[in-house]
Amino acid sequence: MINDTAPILYSFRRCPYAMRARLALAISETPCELREVKLSHKPEAMLAASPKGTVPVLVLPSGRVIDQSIDIMRWALAQHDPENWLDRDDRELLHANDSAFKHHLDRYKYPERFGSDPDQHQNEALIFLHELDARIARAGQLCGPKRGLTDLAMAPFVRQFAAVDREWFDEQPLPHLKLWLEHHLASDLFATIMVRHAPWTPGDPPIRFPTSHTA
Repeated sequence: MINDTAPILYSFRRCPYAMRARLALAISETPCELREVKLSHKPEAMLAASPKGTVPVLVLPSGRVIDQSIDIMRWALAQHDPENWLDRDDRELLHANDSAFKHHLDRYKYPERFGSDPDQHQNEALIFLHELDARIARAGQLCGPKRGLTDLAMAPFVRQFAAVDREWFDEQPLPHLKLWLEHHLASDLFATIMVRHAPWTPGDPPIRFPTSHTA
């Protein structure tokens, strides 16, 4: 059962921003009411809470709205951080991911939308991935030997990049990054946040999130 004091999370299963928010909410065991959004028909309740109209949106019982994915992660982990993810929060690297890498990812994945040269942006993004591969080679994860906020905030975006042309990606000399990504995507935590749900409409029975996970 969902009680009236649980936050409401508006999310979209495949959005990397929404994924990172769900990952933090899941590891922190923060109970929410999950509302899956159909992006072509966004709920009025979500738009009333956050007029910018993008997911994720977390509406707290107090009425406070958190509509930036990194802010949702940090808020959730501030409530409960069993693996000390906040100790591995590299703001500079996250900024590079969310700005330059995301810029190239979008123009590689959606060249028709942006009128871009996908090969150019593929190559620019690959430079960043080689930097990540070197960091992982040295430490095991992006900020040391254990997974943390930076790893789980960035893995959904690397996943999206890899999926654009999987055959090409698999041929790239990124051995440490590939193992890192495979490990995170194969985890029970990731499986927990990728359960499929029908788009929410007013009056639907509430969906509890998270359900359960292990390492």
